Amino acid sequence: MNGFRVLILGLDCLDPGLVEAFLDDLPVLQELIKRGEFRRLRSVDPPITVPAWMCAFTGKDPGELGVYGFRNRADHSYEGFRISTSAAFRAPAIWDELGRMGLRSIVVGVPGTYPPKPVKGLLVSGFLTPSTETTYTFPPSLKRRIREIVGEYIIDVREFRTEDKARVIQEVHRMTERRFDFMATLLVEEEWDFAVVVEMGPDRIHHALWAHHDPTHPKHDPQSPYRDAIRDYYRYLDTRIGKLLEAVPSRTQIVVMSDHGIQPMYGGIAVNEWLIREGYLALKEYPTEPVPIRDLIERELVDWSRTVAWGEGGYYGRIFLNVRGREPQGTVSPDEYNVVRRELARKLEALTDEEGKPLGTRVLFPEEIYREVSGIPPDLIVYFGDLRWRSIGTVGRGVIHWHENDTGPDDANHAPHGVFIASPALAGRDLSLPEVHGLILGCFR
Repeated sequence: MNGFRVLILGLDCLDPGLVEAFLDDLPVLQELIKRGEFRRLRSVDPPITVPAWMCAFTGKDPGELGVYGFRNRADHSYEGFRISTSAAFRAPAIWDELGRMGLRSIVVGVPGTYPPKPVKGLLVSGFLTPSTETTYTFPPSLKRRIREIVGEYIIDVREFRTEDKARVIQEVHRMTERRFDFMATLLVEEEWDFAVVVEMGPDRIHHALWAHHDPTHPKHDPQSPYRDAIRDYYRYLDTRIGKLLEAVPSRTQIVVMSDHGIQPMYGGIAVNEWLIREGYLALKEYPTEPVPIRDLIERELVDWSRTVAWGEGGYYGRIFLNVRGREPQGTVSPDEYNVVRRELARKLEALTDEEGKPLGTRVLFPEEIYREVSGIPPDLIVYFGDLRWRSIGTVGRGVIHWHENDTGPDDANHAPHGVFIASPALAGRDLSLPEVHGLILGCFR
């Protein structure tokens, strides 16, 4: 390769609009753009960290991977959900393909890599790693080296959905500092052809502090002591990128990218409350306090003999039909499956806010948006308010519209476009996330 290398700085949730707004305060990114290009990067559907990063590094969409979020149905039972581990991603990633070409990779923090698989090079798994007490590196001995370089390695921010904003800000900065210090050391001390690091800091600070930043958000307080926290972090991140690039040799293709962007979140739609109200979901007993739908299922409080569909909470909604011959106590005839789905989609897209104004909800059908549908997809993918409202899976408050999050304070949701900065210019046009795979591999051919 005559010393040619590719370095990807993955910044989860880095937003193109914020980069543009803050660019005068970001001299390092500004210089990279001046010497290269700044493009919008279209995320996948859904624009969620898992599986989005692995879509970028395998060239596959979520349907082809069979991974539709952090948790996926393992089977057609009502309880069968599992966390997406590295075992869920069977398609070879860029570093696997480069390894077969005899090239060495450094992979740090990529979501979807825990538990770590062997690579030709080094790997530190991503934010779903349960703790640093596990085997989270390849080779396993790399754990000891991490401790020697940065002390306590921070996988992710603890409970970032909290009112303790000062702690979140402090932890985000400390996490970024240690990850970048460690990555810089590897770039200097190791032989490598391809390197990638994914930092979760932008995502965590956006979700924790968006209302403090955004004057259009209904919860914004212009006197908040944290109103500049997001801008300050972008400045800090720019400085850390500059220091990291000091460790990068010449003839290195630099890419700064994100898996999705960010936008304000105005509330949530209690999808299962709505399904109950519309007659699609039946309970044996309505809870006396708010309870997640999974707990109701585990406690056998759902009357499956009278249930047509149920939903999952999260940044986007997932609705599953109770299909005869597929689910254990299915009620929907396979012949009526698409009729019921279209009926649900029409009603969901007609949802309004409390004042009767249309939310602008979009409902997606997996077979229409993916090149292939693998695994067990949701029957419907729902973007409430085009992702300006989240999906609330909890049942028990008796209301459809929420203006707080059932998993802790969070005033932002994902937006469909991330960032692609390449220096020197590499793409020449706006891209979709899976196209990154071929673009990077093309650098080595």
